[in-house]
Amino acid sequence: QVQLVESGGGLVQAGGSLRLSCTYSDIIFRSNNMGWYRQAPGKQRELVAGITRRGDTDYVDLVKGRFTISRDNAKNTVYLQMNSLKPEDTGVYYCNTAPLHPATRDTWGQGTQVTVSS
Repeated sequence: QVQLVESGGGLVQAGGSLRLSCTYSDIIFRSNNMGWYRQAPGKQRELVAGITRRGDTDYVDLVKGRFTISRDNAKNTVYLQMNSLKPEDTGVYYCNTAPLHPATRDTWGQGTQVTVSS
């Protein structure tokens, strides 16, 4: 069964840091580009960071310079290091293929909640 498990979220003050982890259980994730998505309250889920199979990364402007995505295929894990957090970073964070692969577009983990207080 295809599975994604996110962890590492929490409540942090503005300016603080968190490191998110996502473990996956299927080779389809290991063999595809991966990303971290954020769903802010009342908003659509959006891609904020992506990483290719060979490690090239890309970020939306809002998080560039503050977030770092990485992956360890040997551990079937994708990470998101988040520094200098802002209240607008608040939301539920998910990982999945990026762009969404047809085989995984309907497969989402429970996500991990990040709350940044001002």
